[in-house]
Amino acid sequence: MPEAALAASAKRYWPKLATTLAEGYGPADLRHDAIAGLTVAIVALPLSMAIAIASGVSPERGLYTAIVGGFLVSALGGSRFQVGGPAGAFIVLVAATVAKFGIDGLILTVFLSGLMLALLGLLRLGSLIRHIPHAVTVGFTAGIAVTILASQMKDLFGLTLPGVEPGPVIPKLAALAHAWPSASLPAFALALAVIAITVGVRRARPLWPAMLIAVSAASIAAAVLHLPLETIGTRFGGIPHGLPLPHLPTVTLQKVVAVLPAALSFTLLGGIESLLSAVVADGMSGRRHRSNMELTAQGVANMASALFGGISVTGTIARTATNVRAGARSPVAGMLHSVFLLAFMIVAAPLASYVPVSALAGVLVLVAWNMAEKPAIARLLRDWRGAAVLLTTFGLTVARDLTTGIGCGCALAAVLWGLQLWRAKRGASREA
Repeated sequence: MPEAALAASAKRYWPKLATTLAEGYGPADLRHDAIAGLTVAIVALPLSMAIAIASGVSPERGLYTAIVGGFLVSALGGSRFQVGGPAGAFIVLVAATVAKFGIDGLILTVFLSGLMLALLGLLRLGSLIRHIPHAVTVGFTAGIAVTILASQMKDLFGLTLPGVEPGPVIPKLAALAHAWPSASLPAFALALAVIAITVGVRRARPLWPAMLIAVSAASIAAAVLHLPLETIGTRFGGIPHGLPLPHLPTVTLQKVVAVLPAALSFTLLGGIESLLSAVVADGMSGRRHRSNMELTAQGVANMASALFGGISVTGTIARTATNVRAGARSPVAGMLHSVFLLAFMIVAAPLASYVPVSALAGVLVLVAWNMAEKPAIARLLRDWRGAAVLLTTFGLTVARDLTTGIGCGCALAAVLWGLQLWRAKRGASREA
């Protein structure tokens, strides 16, 4: 291999942080990165807790994920502006894994998926993930959005269920319908207020931290008016003042085999989400990410997150876009976002106890709404092939699970593409 090609190949595994520092990094760059990092941290604070709660774990695990995993995604990643942390797309997978294997099983699943992501990057398979059909991506994203929305109905309306809330969407909706008489007007009103304030602030002042403002206002209103609402404090007892010591639960071959299918699902979704987010950052900044380095960094970040009791880490499109818009210059911004989150956690942990759970449900309703790519869905539905792949992926993601939806969607897309190619060749041979 020529020397220039060897050098180019090696650079594919250089973190963008190393590239940035080699190009020169000064006080002005640090100032811009600090402002961007603080902006993203303010956005990530309520979102990380909300995603953790919706995933069936305590809120501090979402913060551990953003602090430990987010720092490593930026420090080691192949994108200059990528911000990592817990993502709404993982809510369904994490919740199902916790319900089936418990917290220890989830931690092991996250660790194994990190190991697989790192191997995908080291084996240079990042480009393969990027070839998943667009209709499949749009379909499973919409399916996840619907599932997230269904998962928030209980807290959104303040419902009380007689037993454990079912996991699958259809039984869940049936159970929630039976519990409708227990609905709480204050809970729903507060969630609605969070949605309205967030949307209003985003339109009037796009650069302001709309979600944090809305959740803070809701928490103050609930405390001042003494509303009978469930809060983070009443449900979880608050959050700790810092990070726990790293540890990994007992690992046995039997446990590894049991969680392996879930780890494969985490790996597939993590690879897709992180590379999609990196592509969005490229489009906004004019830069180009290194996909294999990005997957390797995502893998290391997930393994580290598991060691500290966190959940799945991936590149997050909303926080990454906020980072770019806030004027970030380098991966240092993403690293500082994690440092600021840790500072918030140490200083303001007691305040989190007053946050109403229904307020965070309002946040996640907006997350679900923004996840669904409405214009892309409308375009795909105009073509019967795209519509077939989209609806198959969407339906199976909602009715069964993400892995089934993606697998069947990709298989159908391949069959339709093969038929189209065969017909084109047959038509060409007839004309000849």
